[in-house]
Amino acid sequence: MADRYVTITGFKHYYDLTPFRIGGLIRCSKDVDNPHDGEAIRCSLPHLGTVGYLANSPSTVAGGTYSAGRIYDRVPERFYIRVCFTTFTKVICRLETDVPLKRLDTELFGQLKNGDDWNC
Repeated sequence: MADRYVTITGFKHYYDLTPFRIGGLIRCSKDVDNPHDGEAIRCSLPHLGTVGYLANSPSTVAGGTYSAGRIYDRVPERFYIRVCFTTFTKVICRLETDVPLKRLDTELFGQLKNGDDWNC
């Protein structure tokens, strides 16, 4: 499958850019109870919780990336994305859909053990 990219936005409401390490994993889950967006996808990290949301409006989706609405029905309830690069207003990530969840879970928790304490 071809690589698909998404944009994380709203991170300034949480921990700013601090939790986003290039190459790091971010856990995503559909936020079915979100009153503002029926296709909201929450981005989170262990010990921190929510660190942002996948962009879902034309003003927040970076060019060349998919909106939350475009991938919502194509991804499971929980999935992972990998940070490729950041700007002052956006975090661009690649969908990690071809890797087993168990392996990604292990890698995510390994990030914490390898010196990233994520205490912001």
